[in-house]
Amino acid sequence: MVTEKIFHDKLINSIYSDVREKSPFAFNLLTSPRMSSLIAFTVYDIPCGGLFTGAKSFVKELGIGIEECLEIQKLKTPRQIFERKIKYWECRPMNSDKCTIVSPADSRMLAGNLSKNKDIFVKEKFFSYDELLGAHKENWVSKFRDGSYAVFRLTPDKYHWNHFPVSGKIADYYEFDGSCHSCNPSAVIAEVTPYSKNRRAVTIIDTDVDGGTNCGFVAMFEVAALMIGGIEQRYSSKYYDNPSIIQKGMFVEKGAPKSVYHPGSSVDILLFEKDRMDFSNDIKLNLKRKDAQSRYSEGFGEPLVETEVALRSEIGRTL
Repeated sequence: MVTEKIFHDKLINSIYSDVREKSPFAFNLLTSPRMSSLIAFTVYDIPCGGLFTGAKSFVKELGIGIEECLEIQKLKTPRQIFERKIKYWECRPMNSDKCTIVSPADSRMLAGNLSKNKDIFVKEKFFSYDELLGAHKENWVSKFRDGSYAVFRLTPDKYHWNHFPVSGKIADYYEFDGSCHSCNPSAVIAEVTPYSKNRRAVTIIDTDVDGGTNCGFVAMFEVAALMIGGIEQRYSSKYYDNPSIIQKGMFVEKGAPKSVYHPGSSVDILLFEKDRMDFSNDIKLNLKRKDAQSRYSEGFGEPLVETEVALRSEIGRTL
C-alpha cells in the first residue's frame, strides 16, 4: 500500500469546488480543450512557465528511471520528458501466452462490471455507458452491454504512450470532441460521469481472428484530460518504427505502441464483452480491500482501491 502524492491537488480541488459552484462560465472555460491546451503549453513549452506553474520542480520530482528511456540526450524540456519513449521490450516484459490480456499503460487500475446484477458496479460514476460509446453506435452499445470494464488512470509522472492490450483486427475507429475534465480522483467524484464527457478516441478490436487474443470484441478509449494537448495515433508493430494511423481492417499486435498523449494527465478505458474474459485475482481482491482507503472509497461510499499496474503486465485472461 502506498499513499499517492497528487500533483496540483489544491488547484484541482479549487477548480472543482469553488470555481465550479461560484462561476460556471469560468469552470467551463477552464475545462475546454482550447484552455487545456493553453495551460499545457504554459507548463510544458514556455521557457519561463515553470516559474509560475511549478513545472520545473515538478519535473525534478517525477522520479523517472532514466535508464529506461531512449534518446536520453534529447530529454531537455518538460514536454520531451512527458512524451519520452522507453525500451519497453526490455523494461516492460510481456507474457507470451496468447490468452493473456495486458495493461495498455503504466497506470492505476480499477475494474468493474457493466451489469447492475454483479459486484463492483460503479461504472455510472465514471461514465455514462451509451454516451461513452456514442448512442449512434448502436451495434457497439449492444455488443458490450452487461460486459466488464477497466479504467486506467495515468498520472503526470507516468510514461504516456498507450499500447494495445490485445491482438486482433481493427473493426472501427472514431473520435469525439468534448471537455477536458481532470482525472484527479476528487474531480471525478465532483463531476458526474466525466470520462464520457471528455474528448476521446475509440478503437474497436476484433480478437476472434487468426493470431488474435480470442476474447471477443474489445473497445479501447483514450480519454483526454486537463492539460492534454492531443491524442496522436502512432501504431508501430516493432519498437517505435514506421508509425501509422489506426485504420479499419489492419491487424495490431498486443503490447505494441498505439498512441501517445501530449502533455497532461489522462485515462484509458477498456470494455469487454460479457463472459469473454476474467480479471486477475489480485486486481479483484484489491478492489474490495478493507485495510486501504482511496478517494473513490470516500467519495462513492464503498471499498474501491486502485492497483498499480505496469505497461504490458497481465491484467486478465480469456475465458
